[in-house]
Amino acid sequence: MPCLLPFGKGREFLKKALILSYLGTAYHGWQRQKNGMTIQQKLEEAIESVCKVKTPLSGCGRTDAGVHAEVYVASAFIDTGIPDEKLPYALNTALPDDISVKRAVTVPDDFDARFSCKSKEYTYRILNAPFRDPFLSDRAYFYPKKLDAGAMQKAARFFVGKHDFSAVRSLGTPVRSPVRTIYYLTVEKKGDIIEIKACADGFLYNMVRAISGTLVFCGCGKIDPLSIPEILASRDRERGGPTAPACGLYLTALSYGMENIDVNSVKK
Repeated sequence: MPCLLPFGKGREFLKKALILSYLGTAYHGWQRQKNGMTIQQKLEEAIESVCKVKTPLSGCGRTDAGVHAEVYVASAFIDTGIPDEKLPYALNTALPDDISVKRAVTVPDDFDARFSCKSKEYTYRILNAPFRDPFLSDRAYFYPKKLDAGAMQKAARFFVGKHDFSAVRSLGTPVRSPVRTIYYLTVEKKGDIIEIKACADGFLYNMVRAISGTLVFCGCGKIDPLSIPEILASRDRERGGPTAPACGLYLTALSYGMENIDVNSVKK
């Protein structure tokens, strides 16, 4: 999609990939909304302020309200009068403290942050401790009841592979197919934090949060880990666990098959 303001004499626009990170607590997700501030809106406003052009961004995914991104990629046509190495500094002067552009890369015109992405990794963090940690408020799901990380990992292995994931998704944007391929799903306990890492070729709406809620139910004994194949086969959302809160979810790795774009490249 072209820029919405005239290029102007002597201005040249090339496709740029912006690598950024953000804390999603104060925002209604990535994508522009009519009734709330979003990451996309803030970044597009920063580009307009710095580059004097109004250009639509394509983002690598539609993270929900309250979801965070340690890594995120957005793409757009931007005035090349600002060198790639200086563009992040310029944009960050117009962005709030909870959004930071780390890198800018010139990419082919047919590159798209969403459709060129080959795989994504999300990490879900659970604070499994008897007391809240104020420093993790809105940054991890507080679950005081003891969880069996071993049982959660036993259940996690059944999600790996190509499946219909209707049993662990919420109704949202219509999709052609609920079938996705999960490359790995791991559960690791680090002190009081339990980390669930999921990498796939794509995710359905609330899929990672629903899987995480299902694993939590496996960890506290409400769901038998060995019943996961049956739950998936049922394609019944009522058979899975609850959708875990947004505050614990982070986008943590992206793979495009391009060395200058890949961020914390997912494990293969």
